[in-house]
Amino acid sequence: MDGRPMDRRRGHLYRLHIDPFLLWGVLILSAIGLAVLYSATGQDLGATARQGSRMLLGMGIMLVVASLAPRYFLMWAPWLYVAGLLLLCAVAIAGTGTGAQRWLDLRVVRFQPSEMMKVFVPMMVAWYLQKRPLPPRLGDLLVGAALVIVPAALVAEQPDLGTAALIAAAGLSVVFLSGVSWRLIGVAAAGVVLSAPFFWYHLHDYQRQRLLTLVDPTGDPLGTGYHIIQSMIAVGSGGLYGKGWLNGTQSHLEFIPERSTDFIFAVLCEEFGFMGVVVVLALYVVLIARGLHIALEAQGRFARLMAGSLTLTLFIYVFVNMGMVIGQLPVVGIPLPFISYGGTSLVTLLASFGILMSFQTHRRLLSG
Repeated sequence: MDGRPMDRRRGHLYRLHIDPFLLWGVLILSAIGLAVLYSATGQDLGATARQGSRMLLGMGIMLVVASLAPRYFLMWAPWLYVAGLLLLCAVAIAGTGTGAQRWLDLRVVRFQPSEMMKVFVPMMVAWYLQKRPLPPRLGDLLVGAALVIVPAALVAEQPDLGTAALIAAAGLSVVFLSGVSWRLIGVAAAGVVLSAPFFWYHLHDYQRQRLLTLVDPTGDPLGTGYHIIQSMIAVGSGGLYGKGWLNGTQSHLEFIPERSTDFIFAVLCEEFGFMGVVVVLALYVVLIARGLHIALEAQGRFARLMAGSLTLTLFIYVFVNMGMVIGQLPVVGIPLPFISYGGTSLVTLLASFGILMSFQTHRRLLSG
């Protein structure tokens, strides 16, 4: 039996601008996410249905974005970046939120502009560097750094240090992929270390406390250390196979705060155990590996830099969220991709997968 029927099916998917590896990975992770969310919310069908509708909206946007030729992203990059900066300025003036101004409420829709900058910033840096000699010269690196620092600083002022760090990581990953020398990376790292006292002085009190809690969460077990302690109890109690779906005690007895958003990984660990975590990690590895493969095969500097950056951003999402939940990284507002409850971050993430599909399918159609 030859592989021609499979090749034909794959060819049909490429003509629809759908990458089957990315599509199936997203669909399976999204199904797992809805199941875990249903349990984490105390079997709240309404919340699960709302998340499902957001997933459908995001997947629709993903398919529309995938159908666009890569040249459009290159052409629109500066305009999207400027629009994003204007939206961040609008948040600073008239934003809404509990404890921080992070949202724009337009009556019809309420969204978080900072999430979109996770795509717009690396797109802009890739647009700038793609027409410069690589590896980039010092002047080009300084311009690229400025393109990253301005939106990251605006987001940090909301305050939203976690999202600001992700935006900076997404933009700087483009610089890293452009071939910057390790000597310059070492100099930059040394500069960050030396400026740590300056950043510490400008942190809010609760942000400083989060860093101190990372060192010793038992120092304030009923206060700042509560999230981490309860989360680690849930992770450890899952064992090899977990307690079973809908049977998690830490989540159902409401010991885990933010159990449907930032700490949903703790619910997954408690109910599905080590084996469930292995399955989820394997799915993330498939998506990351496919994204890196697309970056390697992409046509043109812009596509290669952009695809690599979007893939590394997904890795950072997963790494930071899981590290936070198991007490190895500070607590920041980073959702677990396709699993955590949320709207803007989910739609933005799916749009970035649409960009990856566009790079891959348009390349295959042109080469075929």
